[in-house]
Amino acid sequence: MAPPSRTSGVLEVFRRRFLLRLLVRREIQARYAGTAFGLLWSYINPFTRFVTFYVVFGLLLGRGLGIQNFAIHLFAGMVLVNYFTESVTAGTRSLLSNRGVITKMAMPREMFPVASMLVSLWHAIPQLIILVVACVATGIWGGGPLWVPDVVGMAAALLGFVLVMVYGTAFGLMFSCINVLFRDFQRIVQTFINMIPFSVPMMYPYWISYDRFGGGIWHEIYISNPVAEAVQLIQRGFWYPTCDGPCAMMPNEAGTGSVPAPEFADHLYTRGFVMLAVGLVLLVVGQWVFARLEKSITERL
Repeated sequence: MAPPSRTSGVLEVFRRRFLLRLLVRREIQARYAGTAFGLLWSYINPFTRFVTFYVVFGLLLGRGLGIQNFAIHLFAGMVLVNYFTESVTAGTRSLLSNRGVITKMAMPREMFPVASMLVSLWHAIPQLIILVVACVATGIWGGGPLWVPDVVGMAAALLGFVLVMVYGTAFGLMFSCINVLFRDFQRIVQTFINMIPFSVPMMYPYWISYDRFGGGIWHEIYISNPVAEAVQLIQRGFWYPTCDGPCAMMPNEAGTGSVPAPEFADHLYTRGFVMLAVGLVLLVVGQWVFARLEKSITERL
């Protein structure tokens, strides 16, 4: 006989889908408890954020960077960056935040980081809806304002979401256990999370990183960031179809004019699937780390 708390890892979490749904629903309701607008805030916040981006970056600064619909470029990346950062930070705190449940009930403890990732995905959906509305309003197709996505672009955006889900879950599994043993770890994670928005082609076009690094080793390190890959994939799905002609322009070598600039890194799709494979390996490693450390979780909580 096996003790009821013994699990087979992340797979056991999805076998207990009913309990997982209860945890996700509980976290969502707890976030908006006592508010007058409730879940409507999930739409108000991203809408006001997009309007700010459109005015400040799209109208005031976008033209200087040579990017069409720069607000869409920025907000598309922001959707996945917010999803990743919230997933990792919430996953890191998930065991400590649910200490009362963990010490009283026998359940797969991997359920808490996975639930945090799904709650973060729920919060990303309103941002995605705002992004679609913005693309329809600002896109250009056939000489008129219309956003027409293509199958390849939507598949790229989906791959970007899957990358964030896999890496967010893997880091959440590893970091949640470490955070129980070393309580300062969540602050260390937050410090590095703050760097994420500046390490991806979101607030600036991809061609700037390529131009500065000259396509050398530092450029390869830069585009090896899975979040940077995910951001480019969602931009391929939502920002790229809104362009009329070249999406990005860069100064020519003589500095007297502009020439079309690369919108994305080479081998975007191949690189995405390679990073997905690496992420799945990292998920297995995260499960192994969790299994090794979870024996001391209860007594440290």
